[in-house]
Amino acid sequence: MNKAELVEAIQNALGADATKRSAEEALDAVLSSISKGVKKDTKVQIIGFGTFEVKNRAARMGRNPKTGAALQIAASKSVGFKASSILKGSL
Repeated sequence: MNKAELVEAIQNALGADATKRSAEEALDAVLSSISKGVKKDTKVQIIGFGTFEVKNRAARMGRNPKTGAALQIAASKSVGFKASSILKGSL
């Protein structure tokens, strides 16, 4: 499912009075709020859905697959998602 399909699903769920634009604005608001929450608090938990959390990756040694030379990979941050047991159970 891509963003356009998700907007359409939201519009259908909101009913006949909802416009495509209002559904897209609602989706953008939710995604923006999750992004801001992860940046600010490093964790956003949505009960019944899952948790978005900042994951820290330590610096490590890697290898260039083309030349085989060793190289240092810098430490970085990433966002991880852990599904709730309710979501996992519905799959």
